[in-house]
Amino acid sequence: MANKLETLMDSLRVALGDERIASMKCELNEVTIEVPAAKWHETALLLRDTPALHFESCIDCCGMDYSAYGDGAWQGLRFAAVYHLTSYKHNIRLRVRVFCADDDFPLLDSVVDVWNGINWFEREAFDLYGILFQGHPDLRRILTDYGFVGHPFRKDFPLSGYVEMRYDAEQKRVIYQPVTIEPREITPRIIREENYGGC
Repeated sequence: MANKLETLMDSLRVALGDERIASMKCELNEVTIEVPAAKWHETALLLRDTPALHFESCIDCCGMDYSAYGDGAWQGLRFAAVYHLTSYKHNIRLRVRVFCADDDFPLLDSVVDVWNGINWFEREAFDLYGILFQGHPDLRRILTDYGFVGHPFRKDFPLSGYVEMRYDAEQKRVIYQPVTIEPREITPRIIREENYGGC
């Protein structure tokens, strides 16, 4: 396996060059590269079309919020998208991490035109983290309601949310209102039995 991973790393260096690989590491028998946001779309095309790489499938894309990473010790950019690529031809995987250049307006190029199966995954990252994918053909919420405020997987999103919805019998429709949950502390109940575990 080591030879296969070393071959992959060499092929990545040759095909992508230093300007497209911000960092590369091999941990837990998987190679991870970090690609600058400005070079992501052209790098995705090279990853797919270079014969020595041939990553014809992107099996996953997920958003990441690093704001609380390492108990707040993280000093880098806040938002990233992580892609998991597979080459069936070479029977190998690759993880690609792309950080958004602006924490206040997280934006990446969409790669739906490179791997069309990634459509819903980019929508999910947009919905849950607020990462915008420039060039996406249909970037809209996929898991939360259209009227939902905020992005629930961000580390600064409140646990109880901002608004709640309920059916109002008088108005005969669903209404939105500020959250009415009162914070409470749950104290676990401890049960002690005299003869627990004994005869």
